[in-house]
Amino acid sequence: MADVNQRVRESVSGRYYVDITCIDCDLCRETAPSNFTRQDAAGYSFVFHQPEDPAQEAACLAAMEECPVEAIGDDGET
Repeated sequence: MADVNQRVRESVSGRYYVDITCIDCDLCRETAPSNFTRQDAAGYSFVFHQPEDPAQEAACLAAMEECPVEAIGDDGET
């Protein structure tokens, strides 16, 4: 499970975040491209845009549920 205390600094504030356990598998970027992007230099994903509508919310939730290392978290903040 993702740890909010290990949240990568690039993740924008809000409900969803990525922590330092990300392995750069690309799943979240493929599942929710409007919300996740890659930090190229270090090779991990982060949330650059929190979901704004039900479709983006569903995509972020799917990315979180499918993350192979559980690096995506939901801190409950809206």
